[in-house]
Amino acid sequence: MSAVPLSFYDEIGGHDAFVRLVDAFYRGVADDDVLRPMYPEEDLGPAKERLTGFLEQYWGGPTTYSEQRGHPRLRMRHAPFHVNPDARDRWLAHMRVAVDELHLSPLHEATLWDYLQRAAHAMVNTFEPSGIGPASGGRDAASGPSLSVTAVPPAD
Repeated sequence: MSAVPLSFYDEIGGHDAFVRLVDAFYRGVADDDVLRPMYPEEDLGPAKERLTGFLEQYWGGPTTYSEQRGHPRLRMRHAPFHVNPDARDRWLAHMRVAVDELHLSPLHEATLWDYLQRAAHAMVNTFEPSGIGPASGGRDAASGPSLSVTAVPPAD
């Protein structure tokens, strides 16, 4: 009889571990003047549920996230927000505190942290220093006037 290997999700404690991680993360976000405007809901409950579901599914837990929301499409879902290096670094700082609160084994901690760092770096979509949060016209509207590009027909 062969044993089925446990998923990372199961190895670190399943649903309870991811709820603790996400709760600790959003405790920091709640008072962050740069990140908080990125969450349009009055309370952070819906955001917590989305992040918990995404992380659980990514690490081998239930597939509830995709069943409810479809493919994660992380870059697309973050495109309306002005995610610059400052926002990334703040996100990582709050997530670092949350990961530390889990008291994972060194291998599990390193594996999780490596993924979170790569994901955070992949979400950066601008290097503009201001305009954090959604704008009615999307990220481009938040960063000020745009430069238009028009094609010039070649001279004969």
